[in-house]
Amino acid sequence: MNSRFSRYALIWILLIVTVYIGDQFIRGAFLTADDPRPVTARGSLAESEQSTINLFEAVAPSVVYIFTGNGEPEGGGAGSGFVWDRAGHVVTNHHVVAGARSIAVRLDTGETVSARFVGSAPDYDLAVVRLSATRASLRPIPIGQSGTLKVGQSVFAIGNPFGLSRTLTSGIISALNRRLPTADNREVAGVIQTDASINPGNSGGPLVDSAGLLIGVNTAIISESGSSAGIGFAVPVDVVNRIVPQLIKTGRVPRPGIGITVLPEEIAARVGASGLIIADVLSGSAAQKAGLRGVAGQVIGDVITHVNGQPVRTLAEFAEALGKVGVGNRAELTVQRDRSSRVVMVEVIDIS
Repeated sequence: MNSRFSRYALIWILLIVTVYIGDQFIRGAFLTADDPRPVTARGSLAESEQSTINLFEAVAPSVVYIFTGNGEPEGGGAGSGFVWDRAGHVVTNHHVVAGARSIAVRLDTGETVSARFVGSAPDYDLAVVRLSATRASLRPIPIGQSGTLKVGQSVFAIGNPFGLSRTLTSGIISALNRRLPTADNREVAGVIQTDASINPGNSGGPLVDSAGLLIGVNTAIISESGSSAGIGFAVPVDVVNRIVPQLIKTGRVPRPGIGITVLPEEIAARVGASGLIIADVLSGSAAQKAGLRGVAGQVIGDVITHVNGQPVRTLAEFAEALGKVGVGNRAELTVQRDRSSRVVMVEVIDIS
Protein backbone atom coordinates (compact mmCIF):
# COMPACT_ATOMS: atom_id res chain seq x y z
CA MET A 1 0.00 0.00 0.00
CA ASN A 2 2.75 2.38 0.97
CA SER A 3 4.67 1.42 -2.18
CA ARG A 4 1.65 2.24 -4.43
CA PHE A 5 1.10 5.59 -2.65
CA SER A 6 4.77 6.46 -3.09
CA ARG A 7 4.57 5.72 -6.83
CA TYR A 8 1.47 7.92 -7.22
CA ALA A 9 3.06 10.74 -5.23
CA LEU A 10 6.20 10.52 -7.34
CA ILE A 11 4.12 10.61 -10.55
CA TRP A 12 2.25 13.76 -9.33
CA ILE A 13 5.48 15.45 -8.37
CA LEU A 14 6.96 14.70 -11.78
CA LEU A 15 3.82 16.04 -13.50
CA ILE A 16 3.94 19.28 -11.46
CA VAL A 17 7.64 19.75 -12.18
CA THR A 18 7.05 19.06 -15.88
CA VAL A 19 4.19 21.59 -16.05
CA TYR A 20 6.25 24.23 -14.23
CA ILE A 21 9.31 23.73 -16.44
CA GLY A 22 7.13 23.70 -19.54
CA ASP A 23 5.38 26.92 -18.47
CA GLN A 24 8.71 28.66 -17.89
CA PHE A 25 9.98 27.47 -21.26
CA ILE A 26 6.89 28.70 -23.10
CA ARG A 27 6.98 32.07 -21.34
CA GLY A 28 10.67 32.51 -22.05
CA ALA A 29 10.56 31.32 -25.64
CA PHE A 30 7.25 32.69 -26.90
CA LEU A 31 5.77 35.29 -24.48
CA THR A 32 8.78 37.48 -23.62
CA ALA A 33 8.54 40.92 -25.27
CA ASP A 34 12.23 41.44 -26.04
CA ASP A 35 11.42 43.66 -29.04
CA PRO A 36 9.66 47.07 -28.97
CA ARG A 37 5.96 46.48 -28.47
CA PRO A 38 3.41 47.78 -30.97
CA VAL A 39 1.77 51.07 -29.93
CA THR A 40 -1.93 50.93 -29.10
CA ALA A 41 -3.94 53.69 -30.72
CA ARG A 42 -5.15 56.02 -27.97
CA GLY A 43 -8.05 57.67 -29.68
CA SER A 44 -9.21 61.24 -29.20
CA LEU A 45 -8.41 63.28 -26.11
CA ALA A 46 -11.24 64.10 -23.76
CA GLU A 47 -12.83 67.46 -24.49
CA SER A 48 -11.69 68.86 -21.15
CA GLU A 49 -8.10 67.72 -21.81
CA GLN A 50 -8.01 69.31 -25.24
CA SER A 51 -9.46 72.52 -23.84
CA THR A 52 -6.70 72.72 -21.20
CA ILE A 53 -4.02 72.00 -23.79
CA ASN A 54 -5.34 74.74 -26.05
CA LEU A 55 -5.44 77.16 -23.12
CA PHE A 56 -1.83 76.46 -22.16
CA GLU A 57 -0.59 76.78 -25.74
CA ALA A 58 -2.40 80.11 -26.09
CA VAL A 59 -1.33 81.67 -22.76
CA ALA A 60 2.16 80.23 -22.12
CA PRO A 61 3.89 82.45 -24.76
CA SER A 62 2.81 85.48 -22.69
CA VAL A 63 4.40 84.17 -19.46
CA VAL A 64 8.03 84.96 -18.61
CA TYR A 65 10.64 83.95 -16.06
CA ILE A 66 12.19 86.87 -14.12
CA PHE A 67 15.66 86.76 -12.55
CA THR A 68 16.95 89.50 -10.26
CA GLY A 69 20.35 90.32 -8.80
CA ASN A 70 21.28 92.51 -5.86
CA GLY A 71 25.05 92.71 -6.34
CA GLU A 72 25.88 89.79 -4.05
CA PRO A 73 27.42 86.56 -5.43
CA GLU A 74 24.65 84.44 -3.93
CA GLY A 75 22.02 87.16 -3.92
CA GLY A 76 19.01 87.80 -6.07
CA GLY A 77 15.83 85.89 -6.66
CA ALA A 78 13.40 84.72 -9.26
CA GLY A 79 9.73 84.87 -10.04
CA SER A 80 7.20 85.00 -12.83
CA GLY A 81 5.60 87.68 -14.92
CA PHE A 82 3.65 88.21 -18.12
CA VAL A 83 3.83 90.39 -21.20
CA TRP A 84 1.53 93.41 -20.93
CA ASP A 85 2.03 95.07 -24.32
CA ARG A 86 4.07 94.85 -27.52
CA ALA A 87 6.31 97.68 -26.31
CA GLY A 88 7.92 95.16 -23.96
CA HIS A 89 6.31 96.02 -20.63
CA VAL A 90 6.14 93.06 -18.28
CA VAL A 91 4.00 92.86 -15.13
CA THR A 92 5.11 91.05 -11.99
CA ASN A 93 4.91 91.38 -8.21
CA HIS A 94 6.58 94.26 -6.37
CA HIS A 95 8.26 91.80 -4.02
CA VAL A 96 9.85 89.95 -6.96
CA VAL A 97 11.87 92.97 -8.14
CA ALA A 98 12.09 95.10 -4.98
CA GLY A 99 15.68 96.13 -4.34
CA ALA A 100 17.02 94.43 -7.48
CA ARG A 101 20.26 95.80 -8.96
CA SER A 102 19.70 93.91 -12.19
CA ILE A 103 16.71 92.29 -13.88
CA ALA A 104 16.66 89.69 -16.63
CA VAL A 105 13.63 88.16 -18.32
CA ARG A 106 13.56 84.79 -20.05
CA LEU A 107 10.91 84.68 -22.74
CA ASP A 108 8.81 81.72 -23.81
CA THR A 109 11.23 81.21 -26.72
CA GLY A 110 14.07 80.56 -24.26
CA GLU A 111 15.78 83.88 -25.05
CA THR A 112 16.96 85.91 -22.04
CA VAL A 113 16.66 89.69 -22.28
CA SER A 114 17.78 92.33 -19.80
CA ALA A 115 15.07 94.61 -18.44
CA ARG A 116 14.85 97.91 -16.60
CA PHE A 117 12.63 98.78 -13.69
CA VAL A 118 9.70 101.04 -14.66
CA GLY A 119 7.78 101.40 -11.41
CA SER A 120 5.98 99.60 -8.62
CA ALA A 121 3.03 99.91 -6.29
CA PRO A 122 3.92 98.23 -2.98
CA ASP A 123 0.38 98.79 -1.70
CA TYR A 124 -0.85 96.41 -4.41
CA ASP A 125 2.28 94.22 -4.71
CA LEU A 126 2.50 95.07 -8.41
CA ALA A 127 5.46 96.18 -10.52
CA VAL A 128 6.32 96.81 -14.15
CA VAL A 129 9.64 96.24 -15.91
CA ARG A 130 10.46 96.83 -19.58
CA LEU A 131 12.55 94.67 -21.86
CA SER A 132 15.71 96.44 -23.04
CA ALA A 133 14.98 95.40 -26.62
CA THR A 134 11.44 94.81 -27.84
CA ARG A 135 10.57 91.73 -29.80
CA ALA A 136 8.01 91.68 -32.63
CA SER A 137 6.91 88.24 -31.47
CA LEU A 138 5.81 89.43 -28.03
CA ARG A 139 2.32 88.23 -27.24
CA PRO A 140 0.47 90.36 -24.64
CA ILE A 141 -1.78 88.34 -22.37
CA PRO A 142 -5.54 88.81 -23.02
CA ILE A 143 -7.29 90.69 -20.21
CA GLY A 144 -10.46 89.53 -18.48
CA GLN A 145 -12.37 90.97 -15.55
CA SER A 146 -12.60 89.94 -11.92
CA GLY A 147 -15.81 91.69 -10.88
CA THR A 148 -17.99 88.97 -12.42
CA LEU A 149 -16.13 85.93 -11.08
CA LYS A 150 -17.96 83.19 -9.17
CA VAL A 151 -16.74 80.76 -6.53
CA GLY A 152 -16.33 77.37 -8.18
CA GLN A 153 -15.07 78.64 -11.54
CA SER A 154 -12.11 76.78 -13.02
CA VAL A 155 -8.81 78.66 -12.95
CA PHE A 156 -5.28 77.97 -14.17
CA ALA A 157 -1.92 79.28 -12.95
CA ILE A 158 1.12 79.40 -15.21
CA GLY A 159 4.54 80.24 -13.86
CA ASN A 160 7.94 79.03 -12.71
CA PRO A 161 7.59 77.37 -9.30
CA PHE A 162 10.95 76.42 -7.79
CA GLY A 163 12.58 77.50 -11.08
CA LEU A 164 10.62 74.95 -13.14
CA SER A 165 9.54 77.06 -16.11
CA ARG A 166 6.29 76.75 -18.08
CA THR A 167 4.42 74.99 -15.29
CA LEU A 168 0.62 74.74 -15.45
CA THR A 169 -1.54 74.04 -12.41
CA SER A 170 -5.31 74.07 -12.19
CA GLY A 171 -8.03 74.44 -9.59
CA ILE A 172 -11.07 76.50 -8.79
CA ILE A 173 -11.87 79.85 -7.27
CA SER A 174 -12.18 78.95 -3.59
CA ALA A 175 -13.32 82.34 -2.34
CA LEU A 176 -13.65 85.96 -3.41
CA ASN A 177 -13.19 89.36 -1.80
CA ARG A 178 -10.38 88.30 0.50
CA ARG A 179 -8.15 91.03 1.92
CA LEU A 180 -4.40 90.73 1.44
CA PRO A 181 -2.03 92.72 3.69
CA THR A 182 0.70 94.52 1.74
CA ALA A 183 2.90 97.49 2.68
CA ASP A 184 2.60 99.82 5.67
CA ASN A 185 -0.66 98.45 7.08
CA ARG A 186 -2.36 98.61 3.69
CA GLU A 187 -4.50 95.90 2.12
CA VAL A 188 -5.59 94.86 -1.35
CA ALA A 189 -9.35 94.35 -1.41
CA GLY A 190 -11.25 91.91 -3.62
CA VAL A 191 -8.41 89.35 -3.65
CA ILE A 192 -9.08 85.98 -5.32
CA GLN A 193 -8.46 82.80 -3.31
CA THR A 194 -7.72 79.63 -5.24
CA ASP A 195 -6.70 76.04 -4.60
CA ALA A 196 -4.61 75.91 -7.80
CA SER A 197 -1.06 75.04 -6.69
CA ILE A 198 0.97 78.21 -6.21
CA ASN A 199 4.53 77.84 -4.95
CA PRO A 200 7.62 80.04 -4.57
CA GLY A 201 8.50 81.19 -8.08
CA ASN A 202 4.85 81.52 -9.14
CA SER A 203 4.79 85.05 -7.73
CA GLY A 204 3.91 87.57 -10.42
CA GLY A 205 2.55 84.98 -12.81
CA PRO A 206 -0.96 85.02 -14.25
CA LEU A 207 -4.10 83.38 -12.97
CA VAL A 208 -6.43 82.84 -15.93
CA ASP A 209 -9.97 81.59 -16.38
CA SER A 210 -11.13 78.76 -18.64
CA ALA A 211 -11.18 81.17 -21.60
CA GLY A 212 -7.48 81.95 -21.09
CA LEU A 213 -8.17 85.50 -19.91
CA LEU A 214 -6.14 87.12 -17.14
CA ILE A 215 -8.22 87.38 -13.96
CA GLY A 216 -5.47 87.88 -11.39
CA VAL A 217 -1.76 88.08 -10.56
CA ASN A 218 -0.58 85.30 -8.24
CA THR A 219 1.05 86.87 -5.23
CA ALA A 220 0.93 84.84 -2.01
CA ILE A 221 0.24 81.51 -0.34
CA ILE A 222 -0.67 80.43 3.16
CA SER A 223 1.54 77.53 4.15
CA GLU A 224 3.63 76.58 7.17
CA SER A 225 6.08 74.73 4.91
CA GLY A 226 6.37 77.48 2.32
CA SER A 227 4.93 75.22 -0.37
CA SER A 228 1.41 75.03 -1.72
CA ALA A 229 -1.18 73.98 0.82
CA GLY A 230 -4.18 74.67 -1.38
CA ILE A 231 -4.62 78.29 -0.32
CA GLY A 232 -3.25 80.82 -2.77
CA PHE A 233 -4.11 84.43 -3.50
CA ALA A 234 -4.15 86.61 -6.60
CA VAL A 235 -4.50 90.37 -7.00
CA PRO A 236 -7.71 90.83 -9.05
CA VAL A 237 -7.30 91.93 -12.66
CA ASP A 238 -9.66 94.88 -12.22
CA VAL A 239 -7.07 96.34 -9.82
CA VAL A 240 -4.19 95.34 -12.12
CA ASN A 241 -5.82 97.00 -15.13
CA ARG A 242 -6.14 100.23 -13.15
CA ILE A 243 -2.69 100.27 -11.53
CA VAL A 244 -0.40 99.04 -14.34
CA PRO A 245 -1.20 101.86 -16.83
CA GLN A 246 -0.36 104.40 -14.11
CA LEU A 247 2.96 102.67 -13.46
CA ILE A 248 3.79 102.72 -17.16
CA LYS A 249 2.93 106.43 -17.45
CA THR A 250 4.54 107.78 -14.29
CA GLY A 251 6.36 104.91 -12.55
CA ARG A 252 4.23 105.32 -9.46
CA VAL A 253 0.68 105.28 -8.16
CA PRO A 254 -0.76 108.11 -6.04
CA ARG A 255 -1.22 107.12 -2.40
CA PRO A 256 -4.45 108.65 -1.09
CA GLY A 257 -4.32 110.21 2.37
CA ILE A 258 -5.16 113.35 4.32
CA GLY A 259 -1.89 113.98 6.18
CA ILE A 260 -2.27 112.20 9.51
CA THR A 261 -0.68 109.45 11.55
CA VAL A 262 -2.85 107.22 13.71
CA LEU A 263 -2.35 105.25 16.90
CA PRO A 264 -2.06 101.45 16.68
CA GLU A 265 -5.39 99.63 16.47
CA GLU A 266 -4.77 97.80 19.73
CA ILE A 267 -4.60 101.12 21.59
CA ALA A 268 -7.90 102.21 20.03
CA ALA A 269 -9.47 98.92 21.14
CA ARG A 270 -8.02 99.31 24.64
CA VAL A 271 -9.60 102.74 25.15
CA GLY A 272 -12.88 101.70 23.54
CA ALA A 273 -12.58 103.90 20.42
CA SER A 274 -14.69 102.71 17.48
CA GLY A 275 -12.43 104.14 14.78
CA LEU A 276 -8.99 105.59 14.06
CA ILE A 277 -7.42 107.73 16.75
CA ILE A 278 -5.45 110.53 15.11
CA ALA A 279 -1.98 110.60 16.66
CA ASP A 280 -0.61 113.59 14.79
CA VAL A 281 -1.68 116.01 12.07
CA LEU A 282 1.04 117.00 9.58
CA SER A 283 1.68 120.69 9.18
CA GLY A 284 0.10 122.20 6.07
CA SER A 285 -1.83 119.01 5.31
CA ALA A 286 -5.45 118.69 4.25
CA ALA A 287 -6.25 117.36 7.72
CA GLN A 288 -4.81 120.46 9.37
CA LYS A 289 -6.76 122.71 7.01
CA ALA A 290 -9.92 120.85 7.97
CA GLY A 291 -9.25 121.49 11.66
CA LEU A 292 -8.53 117.92 12.73
CA ARG A 293 -6.54 117.37 15.93
CA GLY A 294 -4.20 114.69 17.14
CA VAL A 295 -3.27 113.49 20.60
CA ALA A 296 -2.09 116.25 22.95
CA GLY A 297 -0.30 114.86 25.97
CA GLN A 298 -2.71 112.34 27.49
CA VAL A 299 -5.74 113.85 25.78
CA ILE A 300 -7.22 112.14 22.73
CA GLY A 301 -8.18 114.54 19.95
CA ASP A 302 -10.22 113.33 16.98
CA VAL A 303 -11.34 109.79 16.21
CA ILE A 304 -12.37 109.06 12.60
CA THR A 305 -15.29 106.62 12.56
CA HIS A 306 -16.73 106.88 9.02
CA VAL A 307 -15.76 107.90 5.49
CA ASN A 308 -18.70 108.90 3.30
CA GLY A 309 -21.02 107.14 5.73
CA GLN A 310 -19.08 103.86 5.75
CA PRO A 311 -17.52 102.75 9.05
CA VAL A 312 -13.73 102.46 9.21
CA ARG A 313 -12.00 100.61 12.03
CA THR A 314 -8.53 100.00 10.62
CA LEU A 315 -5.96 102.00 8.67
CA ALA A 316 -6.38 99.57 5.77
CA GLU A 317 -10.13 100.25 5.63
CA PHE A 318 -9.48 103.99 5.84
CA ALA A 319 -6.94 103.84 2.99
CA GLU A 320 -9.32 101.79 0.86
CA ALA A 321 -12.15 104.27 1.45
CA LEU A 322 -9.93 107.23 0.49
CA GLY A 323 -8.81 105.34 -2.59
CA LYS A 324 -12.42 105.07 -3.72
CA VAL A 325 -12.84 108.83 -3.24
CA GLY A 326 -9.70 109.53 -5.25
CA VAL A 327 -6.88 112.06 -4.97
CA GLY A 328 -8.11 115.61 -5.57
CA ASN A 329 -11.67 114.89 -4.39
CA ARG A 330 -13.24 115.62 -1.02
CA ALA A 331 -14.18 112.96 1.50
CA GLU A 332 -16.86 113.29 4.15
CA LEU A 333 -15.40 112.18 7.48
CA THR A 334 -17.44 111.48 10.57
CA VAL A 335 -15.27 112.47 13.52
CA GLN A 336 -15.72 112.10 17.27
CA ARG A 337 -14.20 114.53 19.77
CA ASP A 338 -15.05 114.78 23.45
CA ARG A 339 -17.94 112.30 22.98
CA SER A 340 -19.60 114.45 20.33
CA SER A 341 -19.76 113.64 16.64
CA ARG A 342 -19.48 115.92 13.64
CA VAL A 343 -18.98 115.74 9.87
CA VAL A 344 -15.83 117.22 8.31
CA MET A 345 -15.07 117.60 4.58
CA VAL A 346 -11.40 116.88 3.84
CA GLU A 347 -9.55 116.89 0.52
CA VAL A 348 -7.84 113.62 -0.37
CA ILE A 349 -4.19 114.25 -1.22
CA ASP A 350 -1.29 112.20 -2.51
CA ILE A 351 0.96 111.32 0.43
CA SER A 352 3.46 109.12 -1.43
